[in-house]
Amino acid sequence: MTFDPSHLVVRLARDDVDLLAAQHLRYRVFIEELGGTGPLVDHARKLECDELDPHFDHLLLVDTRLNPDDGAHVVGAYRLLPDDRLDRTGSFYCDREFDLHALKSSGRRLLELGRSCVAIDYRGGPAMLLMWHALAAYVARHDHDILFGAASFHGTDPHALAQPLSLLHHRHLAPPELRVRAKVFQRMDMVAPDQLDRKAALAQVPSLIKAYLRIGGVVGDGAFIDHEFRTTDICLILDTKAMARAARSLNLKTGLPS
Repeated sequence: MTFDPSHLVVRLARDDVDLLAAQHLRYRVFIEELGGTGPLVDHARKLECDELDPHFDHLLLVDTRLNPDDGAHVVGAYRLLPDDRLDRTGSFYCDREFDLHALKSSGRRLLELGRSCVAIDYRGGPAMLLMWHALAAYVARHDHDILFGAASFHGTDPHALAQPLSLLHHRHLAPPELRVRAKVFQRMDMVAPDQLDRKAALAQVPSLIKAYLRIGGVVGDGAFIDHEFRTTDICLILDTKAMARAARSLNLKTGLPS
């Protein structure tokens, strides 16, 4: 499929029609493509959802040529939870997998990111860049300091991921004051630094994780094996100052307005 980027708009979900379309996209990506599941996944209606969805902001990439009545207009999604909504949710989604004490006690404004996905026909183009610019604007508007969230490797065998996990641990570990820790701890430093094959390791790192690393992202200590979604999860942490510098760099390279 070819598409004209001028038909792509990034905005927050406005109503249940938008939310259902985002959940349907997530089902196609996380359940049908990646083979995951979850206690609240609605297989009959093909919706990937959970009890926290109503409390998040949902940043959506919309193809304006597609009919919302068909539920296919959402072609990219990000789920955002500002820390001032914890009185509604009781916790971040990542609290299930990681001890977030270091972040929560940092005194800095937090924004949790999750469920990032783009429809297969829209990958490799401007879709993710458009969403990142919109995310940067959201962060600036709400004055968040730290972005974080679980990022996934496909598969639940950590030994098959020894090279990329070790690379992340040795070269991209968060500083102690921001270093969260996996609750069911799977060590990441399975390969010594002098035994790393950096090229092979990077080839196994998902493109979204590599993108975060390029703009200054760091990782928590230890991975979490998510057997429901059939993934190995790490916690990515990003200081928004680094994100702002990267956004300016992207503007210069692409000519997009800030």
